[in-house]
Amino acid sequence: MDNNELSNELKRQNYYIELCSKWVKSKQERLGRPLTCTAKTFGCQMNSRDSEKLLGILLDIGYVETDSEEADFVLYNTCTVRENANLKVYGHLGYMQNLKKKNPDMMIALCGCMMQEADVVEKIKKSYKFVDIVFGTHNIFKLAELIYNRIESEKMVIDVWKDTDMIVEDLPVERKYSFKSGVNITFGCDNFCSYCIVPYVRGRERSRRPEDIIKEIENLVADGVVEVMLLGQNVNSYGKGLDEEITFAELLKRVEEVEGLKRIRFMTSHPKDLSDELIEVMKNSKKICRQLHLPVQSGSSRILKIMNRKYTKESYLELVDKIKKAIPDIAITTDIIVGFPGETEEDFLETMDVVKKVRYDSAFTFKYSKRTGTPASKMENQVPEDVVKDRFDRLLETVQKISSEETEKRVGMIMPVLAEEINSHDSTLITGRLSHNTIVHFKGTPDMIGKIVNVKLEEANGFYYFGKLWVTERA
Repeated sequence: MDNNELSNELKRQNYYIELCSKWVKSKQERLGRPLTCTAKTFGCQMNSRDSEKLLGILLDIGYVETDSEEADFVLYNTCTVRENANLKVYGHLGYMQNLKKKNPDMMIALCGCMMQEADVVEKIKKSYKFVDIVFGTHNIFKLAELIYNRIESEKMVIDVWKDTDMIVEDLPVERKYSFKSGVNITFGCDNFCSYCIVPYVRGRERSRRPEDIIKEIENLVADGVVEVMLLGQNVNSYGKGLDEEITFAELLKRVEEVEGLKRIRFMTSHPKDLSDELIEVMKNSKKICRQLHLPVQSGSSRILKIMNRKYTKESYLELVDKIKKAIPDIAITTDIIVGFPGETEEDFLETMDVVKKVRYDSAFTFKYSKRTGTPASKMENQVPEDVVKDRFDRLLETVQKISSEETEKRVGMIMPVLAEEINSHDSTLITGRLSHNTIVHFKGTPDMIGKIVNVKLEEANGFYYFGKLWVTERA
């Protein structure tokens, strides 16, 4: 889609925002109160960023944000990576049915990955007829238009696209944090790991133009952002489909040049696409955080092949060794699946071996969840639940022990911490993050939030630290 078409689409959506805004204003005058909205997010950072965009549109229309699901407009941005994510949404809808009976004017919208599944949409049409709007992952920019269509038709509006090449820029966004933000650099995925539904619900991979990414980051920094998280299902393959030849490493160099930006994070990195060029850029960078999320999924080369991961245990360990030699202080985190179809005890012990050799700072560990629509769901030799639980418990114990030991190594150091929020359990404490992404709690004041301050790490407690503010003069 060319620039003129995208520009016209932006004008079109702003037109619908204006129409909806008039409708909201009229209804507020009739009711004598503001109309409220809430956006509930299930799933990954990509979904969280999408929710910020959706909320931005709702606030632009004139809704007022609330945390309550008794709002006038309730939006669920859904995840479908695991079956129980779907069940959670259905549970919420059961609760919403009663709320809507009390407030018939309430609107309920469902979007996100779960809505890309045809059987889900059919179930909603039959069993949840009180839902007002259903759309997917490819057309979130159309929210105002969909709301207007619902107002006009007074019927359920369903608009789910199979795929798209459209990336509509410059629509409103309501950020959760004033000082940090996610920034999409790619959408979709071309990897087709055999256990994963994402390529089917997020579509084929497409990259944003580098000038659009840099412009967004510059605007964010001008608005007070000090840290950005570059987001994509596989950031390492950034550049696909663009007229200009550019690698992810080259994009990072350009992002680093943005004046006023303090920290750069990114996820997720696929091991098969992590280049020497990227390692070199990370090594020499003053802004890229000293953390790399590098999902291994399994330590068994046999299982990795069935997973369609396109690397082996040996090549993964060689890559980690190369990264650690170049950047000795880096924190490496990962994702691991236990109980993939056909996984033997020997395969599992290979995974344990990788965990012990890499010594991850933290790991997201998952029991394999059969995902309808993926090749793995049809595979024979599904591992019995009791065996999966035993392996999962053993893995978790090992991961936590290593993580705790790695955290302990930094005790006594004075390190920069981005102060993020007042601690929810103790209002005298501020909670922030190291460049390594580890959480730190320290005595501080609310005016520090959004600033990078020096903290002495005095005590490690498993996955986090208690520290003491270290005044610059003393550092």
